[in-house]
Amino acid sequence: MTTLDPIQVFRTEAAELFEQIEGGLLDLLHDLSNQDQIDAVFRGLHTLKGSGAMFGFEALAAFTHHCETAFDRVRKGEVPASAELVACVLAAQDHMKALVDRPNGDHAEEGDRLLAELQAAVGGQGGIGTVVTPPLAASAPAKAENAATTWKLSFRLPSNAMANGTNPLGLLDELRELGTCEIKADVSKVPGLNQIEPADLYVSWQVTLTTEQPRSAIDDVFIFVMDEMELQIEQQSSPTPAAGIKATDTPTAPAAEKTVTEPPAKAEASPAAVAETKNGKAAENVRVPAERLDELMDRVGELVIAQSRLSQLAGSSVDIQLRAVSEDVERLSGELRDTMMVLRMVPVTQLFSRFRRLVHDLARETGKMIELEFEGETTEVDKTVIERLADPLVHLVRNSIDHGLELPDERIAAGKDRAGRVLLSARQAGGEVIITIKDDGRGINRERVRAKAEASGLVQPGQQLMDQELLQLIFQPGFSTAAQVTNLSGRGVGMDVVKKTVEALRGVIDIRSEPGRGSEISLRIPLTLAIIDGLLVRVGSGNYVIPLSAVEECLELSLEEDLRSRGRSFISLRDSLVPYLRLRDLFRTGTAPDRYQKVVVISTGDERVGLVVDQIIGDHQTVIKSMSKLHHDVVTFSGATILGDGSVALILDVMHLINVGQQQEAQLRAAG
Repeated sequence: MTTLDPIQVFRTEAAELFEQIEGGLLDLLHDLSNQDQIDAVFRGLHTLKGSGAMFGFEALAAFTHHCETAFDRVRKGEVPASAELVACVLAAQDHMKALVDRPNGDHAEEGDRLLAELQAAVGGQGGIGTVVTPPLAASAPAKAENAATTWKLSFRLPSNAMANGTNPLGLLDELRELGTCEIKADVSKVPGLNQIEPADLYVSWQVTLTTEQPRSAIDDVFIFVMDEMELQIEQQSSPTPAAGIKATDTPTAPAAEKTVTEPPAKAEASPAAVAETKNGKAAENVRVPAERLDELMDRVGELVIAQSRLSQLAGSSVDIQLRAVSEDVERLSGELRDTMMVLRMVPVTQLFSRFRRLVHDLARETGKMIELEFEGETTEVDKTVIERLADPLVHLVRNSIDHGLELPDERIAAGKDRAGRVLLSARQAGGEVIITIKDDGRGINRERVRAKAEASGLVQPGQQLMDQELLQLIFQPGFSTAAQVTNLSGRGVGMDVVKKTVEALRGVIDIRSEPGRGSEISLRIPLTLAIIDGLLVRVGSGNYVIPLSAVEECLELSLEEDLRSRGRSFISLRDSLVPYLRLRDLFRTGTAPDRYQKVVVISTGDERVGLVVDQIIGDHQTVIKSMSKLHHDVVTFSGATILGDGSVALILDVMHLINVGQQQEAQLRAAG
């Protein structure tokens, strides 16, 4: 049995709280008067402080207490929310992360500096670590000390409240601490023993509370369950002299015991009501370590290979029962594979949301006004792809902001809005996901790129380059057009990392740029890196796999047509010429071609190319295995797979073959 490390559990939960707090702070920047966002940030800080103290992170709890107090003052209207306060708490959150990761480190100096900035952001009044008396109370102290108000509360917690760790008795105790309470429990919704769910909560409460505290103190009792519960608060009487009544003088516990009774036998909820309660449960999630998912994916891959071997044995057997079992195993393994794929898919919003903080910090650092927009956040991608794309996208976004977007005065002079726009979008196209980074800045200066390339020896003076080839030069190692080195760019490091990472994911980069209008960089990445549907083909004596998502159609190419097209390898496909590659020549098989060859037309985006093969064997569930380090420079293949008979088939790199075909077409057109 696996024993969970409580410290690691806290760090996982703290990471989620940090995301919630950061998201709330960045949302608050759009509307500094949004009370819901202010409350959400306060709740996150309060939870982080309490959890940190519970797990022994005393330094974290003490530091977070000051940030919580600052937002408590904002929440109560004592100080206004401001962009400076948001920036201070964002910086403080980075310090909190350091306190979680390195609780025994020396963080005192940094903490004192951040607290001084936080003190200045809230106006330096009364301190951020003290409770400040509200202005209304200060103007009428005698009335505040001797006035009491009666409130009538009616609340019902969600049915799964206790399962999620909420203790209703704790809420009632907090209400008792505010003043005189009369508590009654409503047990009319409690079903009979044969229908009751032990972990569910069926009881609701009515509370009559007389207190000297303001309405906000009552709201604070329910602050962590407010979004999920039913709560009604009505004022029964205006403030009146309390005549010295204290909460501790009233025997409230017996009153509660008097009103809570056992449910009568006939007080059973109807089956429809019970069904409604069960259906109303919140969806339950199970947190599973990522390495376990990877291990399960490996097992599913082995199962697919074994199923392929079983299918091959059954196909050569006359045993009907063996064939039936083989078909069942094939169906079940396919369903298991699809389910496993869904488990590994995560929405791309998990990747995009990281850039809100990055853009906020870069805007403050560069003095530029930046609007970050998202499209297609619900597009799902394999979690491994998400993890590997994080760093490349950081480089692309920083490059768009530093090289692309202009300062506000420059944008106004160019007839643009003061704020620059950066768009991150994702969409699915077949078996690929296309992630685009687009800005409305100055665009790529092609003359400067060419001059830098010639100075670096990447191209020869006067050498003819296609526009896409010229733009792709920015991904060369050490290449930079920045006039001076800054914190953002200028060292020629970053864009080459983008290209290497995308190519390692079997992806391709497209660039479009218009001077004065902006740039658009698109990353075309496979949806998954584990198991794909492939088309198994034969070239000479070797078997190869073409990703089925890239296959457009298959045609027949006779030997006579092949001989006639020597020198100009094009086929006519619905009034358009498509270049094709003879894989037999490319792989140098050294054998004579079959009389009737096949052309597999593959495409990505608007580009198409044909691959001439000897035989199309059929579709094949392909478990992708990485190539060894010895084959790192073999760019024609993106991986390998094991067939049912134990032999190895290489997986063709579609992007590379399409580029080869387009280059061949360009050379033929230039020569002709």
